[in-house]
Parts: sequence; C-alpha cells; structure tokens
Amino acid sequence: MEGAEAAWMSVIRSGYFILGPQVEQLEQEMAAYCGVSNALGVSSGTDALLLALMTADIGAGDEVITTPFTFFATAGSISRTGAKPVFVDIQPDSFNIDPEKIEAAITPNTRAIMPVHLYGQCADMDAINAIAQKHNLLVFEDAAQASGATHKGRQAGSMGDFGCYSFFPTKNLGGFGDGGMVTVRDAALFEKSKILRVHGSAPKYYHKLIGGNFRIDALQAAVLRAKLPFLDTWLAFRRGNAHRYTQLFTEAGLDTVVGLPPEVVPGHTFNQYVIRVRDGKRDALRAALAEKKIMTEIYYPVPLHLQECFADLGYKAGDFPVSEQAADEVLALPAANEVTEAQQKHVVAAIRAFFK
Repeated sequence: MEGAEAAWMSVIRSGYFILGPQVEQLEQEMAAYCGVSNALGVSSGTDALLLALMTADIGAGDEVITTPFTFFATAGSISRTGAKPVFVDIQPDSFNIDPEKIEAAITPNTRAIMPVHLYGQCADMDAINAIAQKHNLLVFEDAAQASGATHKGRQAGSMGDFGCYSFFPTKNLGGFGDGGMVTVRDAALFEKSKILRVHGSAPKYYHKLIGGNFRIDALQAAVLRAKLPFLDTWLAFRRGNAHRYTQLFTEAGLDTVVGLPPEVVPGHTFNQYVIRVRDGKRDALRAALAEKKIMTEIYYPVPLHLQECFADLGYKAGDFPVSEQAADEVLALPAANEVTEAQQKHVVAAIRAFFK
C-alpha cells in the first residue's frame, strides 16, 4: 500500500531506525485505539509476553495458568522466566481457556492467569478477571491473534493487567516483519517495562535491572501507523468473509458435516476461520484441498502439554481431552480480507465434493 511505502521511505531518509518518534507515535495511537493509557512497542509478540512477565517479576517458583491449545510462545515465554506453565483445558466452542476449570488449578504458587484470545475471539474476560481478583492474581492477555477484537465493547488487550499483541505480517494488523506491543495498566510498571525494553538501562549504560533487547524498529512502527487507520475496515471485510463461509456451508448442507466456528460473544475478528473435521478425516480433506491448490493450515496439531520440551511438567495424553480433540480436528481455511466471494465458493465446493 502506498501509505506504508511512503512511511518506510520517510524513516529511511530520517536515519532514525530504532525507537524514536515513529515508535512513540505508534504507541500513542495504539493506546488510543485500544482505550488504554500505556502502550509500549516491542520486537515481537513473543517478546511482548516475555517483557510483561519480567515486568511483573514472574520467575522461578511461580506458576502461571494458561491454555495448552495455543501457539508455543504463550507457554514458552512463561518457561523462559523460570516460572511453570500450568495448563487448563479449553471450551469446545470458542477454543479459549475454560474459566470453570481455572480455580481447581490454583495453588499457593500461582501468580497469574494468561488467557489467549485464540483465532481472534476474546476469552471470557469477565469470568477470568473475577477469578483473578478473588485470588489476587495478575492477568496477562495474549492478544497476539486478536488486534481489533472486542469483548462487550472492550478491546482485546485492554482488560487485564497486561495486554500482549503481535504484529507478525499475517496478523489482523501486521507489519513488514516482526513487531509487537504491550499494554500496561499500572503506571509504575509501565515505566519499569520501558527500562527493561532496553537491557534495564536508565540512564543509558547504567543498569539497576537486567532486561533485554525488546525494541521495535522505526520501520515497522511507520508501516503499522500507516495501516492502523484501515484496521477496522479490513476487519469488517474479514468478518464478512467469515459470515459468508458460514452461509455457504449451511446452504451446501455441510453445517452438519463439519463444525463451523461460532461467534460466542460479538467482536470475533476471525483472524482464522477454523472448521472442525470429525471422524479422523481432517488430514485427508486437507490433502484433497491441496491438490486443488487451496491452502489450509492446522492451528495447532500438537497441544502444548504433549510437546517434548514440556515433558518435565508431567502431563500425559488424556489430561486435556477437549484440547486434544481440537488438535485432531481443526482446519483453517483462507479467510483474509483479500479473499473473494468466488474463491470462497470454490473452497466450499471442493469440501462438498470431498464429502460426497
């Protein structure tokens, strides 16, 4: 897009490539969009999670409750601090953490809950925040897939103590490389996060804290600033595509054959449009679609509690059956705002032909 190209060239001519005015303006504009006071641009969505945890002094001996059905960075960031991820199963409709199962997982070592707004649909933040308040826990929202999503009028990433976003190119709001954002409710912790972002240095070359290199570059900030004013329009197209898919599947009589993604609470952005393919047919359907040049993806084929690197946590197959079933059934279809109605009809026709 021309605006992004012009923004990119303005940064190149300025010679100001790391942090600086473009980053500061992006932080202000994202804070305003999300309805929060404090936002900090960082190097990736993964680093957003890690920086937020470090800011809250989450570390060895601490436990953070989260979902096993998510991208690896969610639990990986917890482990990188020395803390222990504690998994809780998901709801079968939203694919998000099941609040009804959270309290049973709380121990004296629990410091926080990290819900994930998976596929662009917000978790039940009213229930999660109520549990956190009852047990004096922090809430870290993993909103990496949910820029622009809302929950009862509130923006994803604005409802917890920290909100963590990804600007990976395929996200709702994506850059031309890696980037991320952290929102911080507490003003003092926000100031601490700014120091940790630059190796814990304040002033420069003087370190009272050990941080990291979590800086977003000005090129990405400029691109994101150019794209942000279009986000809601793009999300409207994406939602329209999702609703059209649901209509096309229903008209084709496939709504009883595959599971269609419900909008549990209004505000789903459908960062992915994910169907369920039952009876062990998911992989065969994916192969059939690939033969017709229809690209699909599986988010995610192995739940985190069954990942080899988390074997020391002691989980086993069968511990989280809803997540394990989802991992066997989910299939994401092409649903970006650029996808046309004709392309969607082609996808549905190909799926109908497979099940004939």
